[in-house]
Amino acid sequence: MQADINQIINKLQITPNGMQEEAIHAILHTGKDVVVLSPTGSGKTLAYLLPLSQLLDADDDQPQAVVITPGRELALQSATVFKDMGTGLRAMAVYGGRPTMEEHRVLRDVRPQLVFGTPGRLNDHLDKGNLSADHVRYLIIDEFDKCLEMGFQDEMHELINKLYRVDRHILLSATDAAEIPSFLHLREKQDMVRVDFLDHEEQVPDRVTVYAVHSPEKDKLGTLRNLLLNFGEESSIVFLNYRESVERVDNFLREAGFTTSAFHGGLDQKAREQALYKFSNGSANVLVATDLASRGLDIPSVDHIIHYHLPESEDGYIHRVGRTARWQATGNTFFLLSDGEQIPAYVDAAVEDFALEEQPIDRKPSAPRMATVYIGKGKKDKISKGDILGFLCKKGGLKGSEIGRIDVKDRYCYAAVSRPRLHALLRQVQGEKIKGIKTVVEEIK
Repeated sequence: MQADINQIINKLQITPNGMQEEAIHAILHTGKDVVVLSPTGSGKTLAYLLPLSQLLDADDDQPQAVVITPGRELALQSATVFKDMGTGLRAMAVYGGRPTMEEHRVLRDVRPQLVFGTPGRLNDHLDKGNLSADHVRYLIIDEFDKCLEMGFQDEMHELINKLYRVDRHILLSATDAAEIPSFLHLREKQDMVRVDFLDHEEQVPDRVTVYAVHSPEKDKLGTLRNLLLNFGEESSIVFLNYRESVERVDNFLREAGFTTSAFHGGLDQKAREQALYKFSNGSANVLVATDLASRGLDIPSVDHIIHYHLPESEDGYIHRVGRTARWQATGNTFFLLSDGEQIPAYVDAAVEDFALEEQPIDRKPSAPRMATVYIGKGKKDKISKGDILGFLCKKGGLKGSEIGRIDVKDRYCYAAVSRPRLHALLRQVQGEKIKGIKTVVEEIK
């Protein structure tokens, strides 16, 4: 049975904010195309999923809505949010980095009514006949400004032509696009609703303090180390513009004793998943990343955003800084500047110089509060979060307060546990069984 919107809201224990209320009304009651503009972290995913859950037909086993995302993480996270809503409808995420054949088998089993996916993989499934476009009436483009950048234009054009039965479009972003291409076939302005909650005068929230940090050397690694040592257990994202730079900086910080996660588009899906999981559950203090980490990721508000490389555009800057000061929190952003570098002209904020003291060479960084363990059994083995919690308490000797986030995947689980208790836990669970099944339990480093 399909849940109504109030049941879902009560289940999630949320109170929709102003943007969500306007978006829900526009999508449910106007019959028009809808463009939703709202800052990062304001709840745009639920703003379209809540009303969409009421528009889809639970008795129709064909895909009725397609959500296009620029990256696989956003597709996966959005599908997880939809599943947690408990709508009675079926959904699935499709994305590159795993075999199309494997996804096709799951598509046949799940028969999703809502499909989340990246443009290339959606095209692939439509071309092979794994997905039918015959019943798809709703097209949602999340992070539409990113999806419509030049790198996606050809794939997007091709995909939209294949979705020939679409009669309603929902576009969402934290920044406005200068122009929406005609190939999207959006309706005329009088048949379109704009839900605009961006402050067009305010580039980033005034809850964010902007600092300049001057590096005496062109290579900023020493300056970065000194800066991070100031922050103790607090969380930081270090943004760079190139994958190779992420690897180099991450290796340097690890050798200096920091507990880090590295994240960029060259990593395979499992490595990216583990990196985000470690950072978001408090098992790593520092995420070293390309701008791939600036959009659509399920990361709690971050204390510090560090621009090791200057952002390549104003939009890039806005999305990076959108990772901090989410909702009503405060945050800081730091520009690391070597000789000859300046704060970009588009930064519209008072900039303070950050006086950085040289740190002793033998000073060790603060360790994170948590550590992440991998458990080699999952949903397909009939393992639930409750089973993992019971296993860690009864067999591992942990208290509930020493266990953080638990995520159960099809074939394995991740769990955050108190770092001081990690080694004792691993000793105690060695050779133990979960629900009568022997399994691997190891730290993700």
